[in-house]
Amino acid sequence: MTNTSYLSSAPNGDDLSLAGRIAAGDHPAFELLMRRHNRRLYRLARVTLRDDAEAEDALQEAYLSAYRSISRFRGQASLSTWLSRLVLNECLGRLRRANRRQNIIPMVTSNTADIEMDTTPLPDSASPDNALARAEMRALIERKLDALPESLRTVFVLRSVEEMSIDETAQCLGIPEATVRSRHFRAKSLLRESLAHDIDLAECELFEFAGTRCDRIVQNVMARIAGNEDPGR
Repeated sequence: MTNTSYLSSAPNGDDLSLAGRIAAGDHPAFELLMRRHNRRLYRLARVTLRDDAEAEDALQEAYLSAYRSISRFRGQASLSTWLSRLVLNECLGRLRRANRRQNIIPMVTSNTADIEMDTTPLPDSASPDNALARAEMRALIERKLDALPESLRTVFVLRSVEEMSIDETAQCLGIPEATVRSRHFRAKSLLRESLAHDIDLAECELFEFAGTRCDRIVQNVMARIAGNEDPGR
């Protein structure tokens, strides 16, 4: 049985050693590498492409590219950053091809907004109602995030969701740290503004009364009045 426990406990400085093991054909090591980075890299692909299936395909292609080229990894950046760049390259290539098919000039740039998000967790509960509420809120935020420019979405996910540092995000995207800060701030501001607008609209509809509920109450009251009327009065 191959011992692959080194992957889960290896320090960041062991990237070169890990890359060497994978380049030597250690398949279990590469599988564990994928499992370690899957969630973050999928989020990066999903926020760039805005399509679940396309993001999965892009991530798979990026992993294949990583496996084929990992012998050329020299450790100038972390293995995590190197993988992120491969995923971004794959995603942006797909966007460019899609834009060419539609005869649209690609608008994808590295101008990703510095937006932070309030990630305060909701109270943990096994209640189906609470789970449904969390799912609905998550879906709402994902829709709002999808509506942002690609440059803002990417920075937001790396900084606010994956909690990467400004330096790590800048290295991953190949942009200045000041650009990361400004994009992150812009993305957070746009998300909060959009969510606040939806909340304002929802407040006007709290405890909605019209429709069947209104009809039912009126009918019940009138029926009781009719039943209690004294014909002799």
